Amino acid sequence: MTNRVSGQWIAGAPVSFGVWGPHTGAPDGDGDAILRTLAAQGYTGSELGDTGFLGDPDRTADVFAAHGLAPAGVYVGLPLARGEWSAQGRAAFALTCRTLRAVVDRHALTAGDHGAPAARIVLADDGAPGLDAPRDPADRSSGLDDRAWARAVDVLAEAVTIACEHGLARTFHPHLGTFVESTWEVDRLLATTPLGVTLDTGHALLAGTDPVEAADRWAGRIDHVHVKDVRLAPLHAARRAGPASLRDWWTQANVPLGRGDVDLAGVLDAVRRTGYAGWLVVEQDAAPHGGPQLAQFAADQERNLRVLRELLGD
Repeated sequence: MTNRVSGQWIAGAPVSFGVWGPHTGAPDGDGDAILRTLAAQGYTGSELGDTGFLGDPDRTADVFAAHGLAPAGVYVGLPLARGEWSAQGRAAFALTCRTLRAVVDRHALTAGDHGAPAARIVLADDGAPGLDAPRDPADRSSGLDDRAWARAVDVLAEAVTIACEHGLARTFHPHLGTFVESTWEVDRLLATTPLGVTLDTGHALLAGTDPVEAADRWAGRIDHVHVKDVRLAPLHAARRAGPASLRDWWTQANVPLGRGDVDLAGVLDAVRRTGYAGWLVVEQDAAPHGGPQLAQFAADQERNLRVLRELLGD
């Protein structure tokens, strides 16, 4: 039996439980509890979280299999601004690919319900020092120039090659605080690389892109969707106050589905109208408190799934 809703597959993500990249993590056992919670609530799958969060590749595959969840993908930041990749960075990326591959293969062997959308390596720019202050989406001088972008494309091509060697699908996630956040930067990415794009409804809106219009603008290239609701007020306050780190206001902007400024119904109608049939990954980026606070965050995720089902007409 599947937890698909109205033809869509719905996943959760560790970031909704306060797990943010390599600088945060969960106490022993909480990673397992996150996936157990998502499965019990009715999510079909989950993104993996930072590489190593659930253990080595085999252990990560074990945890997903134990809870019957399909892998939706894994987020990886790349040094696009530097335009070059260290040997350590390449090795870390290869480990991420091996981890996702292990979960994909285990799911194929053990899942009773086949046909889940492809799990994707979700590529992104990892930004640069000071870049995460709110940018003016119309100011192209704040972005990478053509020469720097060409070097960034080389890094992306290398990442795609490694992912292909592991038989993994790829996508690119425009993200606030990076050199691919504004509409024109996404347009350039799509014009200069073969990558598809992740439509993150929250990052898009806060970067000055109407996510409903984006679903039409990038139709045919959207191959992954992060369903996120955000409020614009914290962004506007940060701009009025002067340079402010994204970390200072980001979680204030993230709210439960239906309580922010994203036209979620419009986005869902648009992506389905354009034929999208991939993952809908629910994200409500939560402030980390030295590890997930399961009871607090789980309640939000249960409600978010209920709201999304209502929006999808289930």
